[in-house]
Amino acid sequence: MNNLYLTGLPRLRHLLTGLLLLWLVVTTGWAQITPDTTKLPPVGVDRRTDSLSSKHSRVIADSVLKQRDSVFYSGLKRRMYKHRLTRQLYDAVFHDVYNSQQSTGEVSTIEVNPFKDFEGRVIGDIYIRRLGVFGQSVYDTLRQSDNWLERTANKLHVNTRERVIRRYLLFREGDALNSTTLRDNERLLRTTTIFHDARILVVPRTGSRQFVDVYVITQDVWSLEPNGGVGSLTQFNIGFDQRNVRGLGHQLFAQFAYTGTDPRQQAEYQSRYTIPFIGKTFVTAQAEFLYLRDLKQGAIRLYRPFITPDTKYAGSIELTHTQINSRVVMRDDSVEYIPLRYNYSDVWFGRSFRLFFSEGDSSVRGRARLILAVRNTNYQYLWRPPVTNDSNQLYQNSRTTLFSLGFSRRKYVRDVLIYGFGRTEDVPVGRTVSVIYGFDNAELGRRTYVGLNYSQGSYIKNLGYLYGLASLGGYIRSATIQQGVLSFESNYFSPLLPTGWGNMRQFINARYTTGINRFNNEYISLSSSGSGINTDGIGINNDALRGTRRLVLNIENILFSKLNVVGFRIAFITFANLGMASFPEKPLLQSTLYQGYGIGFRLRNENLTFNSFQIRLSYYPNIPNNTIPFRQAFEGVPALRFRDFDQSAPQIIPYQ
Repeated sequence: MNNLYLTGLPRLRHLLTGLLLLWLVVTTGWAQITPDTTKLPPVGVDRRTDSLSSKHSRVIADSVLKQRDSVFYSGLKRRMYKHRLTRQLYDAVFHDVYNSQQSTGEVSTIEVNPFKDFEGRVIGDIYIRRLGVFGQSVYDTLRQSDNWLERTANKLHVNTRERVIRRYLLFREGDALNSTTLRDNERLLRTTTIFHDARILVVPRTGSRQFVDVYVITQDVWSLEPNGGVGSLTQFNIGFDQRNVRGLGHQLFAQFAYTGTDPRQQAEYQSRYTIPFIGKTFVTAQAEFLYLRDLKQGAIRLYRPFITPDTKYAGSIELTHTQINSRVVMRDDSVEYIPLRYNYSDVWFGRSFRLFFSEGDSSVRGRARLILAVRNTNYQYLWRPPVTNDSNQLYQNSRTTLFSLGFSRRKYVRDVLIYGFGRTEDVPVGRTVSVIYGFDNAELGRRTYVGLNYSQGSYIKNLGYLYGLASLGGYIRSATIQQGVLSFESNYFSPLLPTGWGNMRQFINARYTTGINRFNNEYISLSSSGSGINTDGIGINNDALRGTRRLVLNIENILFSKLNVVGFRIAFITFANLGMASFPEKPLLQSTLYQGYGIGFRLRNENLTFNSFQIRLSYYPNIPNNTIPFRQAFEGVPALRFRDFDQSAPQIIPYQ
């Protein structure tokens, strides 16, 4: 939504404004262009139609936020920029604050918490406004779908039910309004898989200095994603992913595959059902069943994360039964399949305590937390190869108990065009430190575990966003470190650079990992699928790209173009992936620098649950046993998530 300010001398300003309005009326036939800026009267909601009236919607958009309709001004600017004279006239009259901040990547004035003016006032009524998937937006509820396909899709989609939306609210009628809680609640709604975007508005009651009403506006994503493929009459797969079953917020994934020529198992099936935020407990339940060729698994989970910095309690319970043919690449490059069958249980609980500091900017004061957590995991093997001190140490029966003490301080900055294609993105800013200590009671002896994590991320003025993570951990037995790991990771993205074709960002990710006295056949790899920032390797699978140490550098440039095809935004990418891996007998920097380069483009419609579609052409000049250096791919790219600064279950630092 644009926040526009008139500039220039008063008389000239009025004259130019009059000319603009007259020109618009003549050329477009829009007669009413001045929004209603009267004070908001008491607002009624027709719960049968679940909609505010057009007048009330206009009042909310214009009076509460004191900003004008984004579609009107975007259309006005687009029309006037077609001719040199009218473009100069537009630039002389209007200063486009919102769009200029979006295009430069600077932190927007929207970061000023809009709820602070109502701090401490009593929340009266809470109204829910549910928007259609296509056409409208939370910043312009008056916009309508402009084609029959979108209108038909809106009718077919079942919007999230009002009672379900209320489960996601961190406040209720009669509470004293907390501006930070409302800001966190907006972010929580946006991070769910069922909403494309969300917005909360606070409206003072007429004639009352004590009460305010709250409007929660949500826009669903299209929730049904079919998937499948056909190779022949005897080789096919079909399935779907429903992210919002009948508007209840439940998620159902199911897939069936058939390969008639495979003698081991011809039919495969997998399914998963998730019920988020049961009641008002913020507990999520999930059941999963896999019946695949080399993996049979059943699992049930209950979990509650630290949703916001104000969440006091978190935890989870997971029970899993697994039967797997584990594929292991040996040091001599031979491949073995090891049959395993085991039960796994995982239980953890955490408690958060608020810390107060006077230093720092006001937006993060009171956001610091001290988190205590305990976790117990248990592996019980029912079927495995013999375990000795020299072989198969990974498959021990074991019970591990971990304790963690952590410090977390975080806030979120709203930005656009990072991992999304125009939706609001909440970028975490802050730091976290955690210490892990515990015991591993395994068949081959008892070991002590010690680990340390430190991470920090923030915007650097005029330079972009930088995130860093350092981790060190390992088991200790007889004063010797076993299965240790040391890793560093850094992620960077630049400010938006406006160009004539769209907005551009640069992404740079670097990762270094080394193992310390790892077991035999433990290693890390440069192999992975994807490209650029969407991979933790160099974008190609190859068993030769292995070692106990690894260094990876991913560089990607993304041009978010202005092209829009049936609601799909198009981004053009170029990338370079560089990596090295080695075993202890050879220094890492003396190993081969494996390389991958490529170009391509991605398509995404943010109103759909589908992954981004990517078409890329890659070149790998020096991969061992690779007879095809040029490769092309059409693939789905899942949406990336930011590394947050929350604390969760104590965990063994992963060797990956």
